[in-house]
Amino acid sequence: MYPRTITLNDCQFKTYLFEEEIIARITMLADQLNTDYAEKRPLFLAVLNGSFMFAADLMKRIGVSCDIAFIRLSSYQDMASTGKVKEILGLTENLDGRHVVVLEDIVDTGHTVNSLLQQLQQKNPASLEVATLLLKPECLQHKIDIKYVAKAIPNDFVVGYGLDYNGLGRNLRDIYKIVS
Repeated sequence: MYPRTITLNDCQFKTYLFEEEIIARITMLADQLNTDYAEKRPLFLAVLNGSFMFAADLMKRIGVSCDIAFIRLSSYQDMASTGKVKEILGLTENLDGRHVVVLEDIVDTGHTVNSLLQQLQQKNPASLEVATLLLKPECLQHKIDIKYVAKAIPNDFVVGYGLDYNGLGRNLRDIYKIVS
């Protein structure tokens, strides 16, 4: 394994996290979720588009009875958060009395997940948690307790493994950070 440089649109990125490390961190997260949700039949709510790879690899490692559903939210344009969350594809599952775990690819400002948690809380879940592949703690603009974090990272723009830059890079097996 060696750092690789790629170009997406007008920017260069270099390898930041290799697939093997990503999978190892997801496995640790799955172990924690399996322990915490034993006998609870959680509903995993994956936020599209970015979380699709994370959700797929996490679900392969979840050993408890569970359900999964998908919601699509958007707050990004280019490399920055717009600060406005708009729901594109809504949730149809009944959350009343369910243990819900929101699956996110990355939490940085927290605008998206904060808005989503507020909406979901109104549906009376038994519990509501967030599991994220990546967290940028220094960027958080909301007080959110994120219990399940695969990896905390600095405030670098990253792509790959479901994360994109203007639609490109989601298919990459590794995660890359911007260099120029």
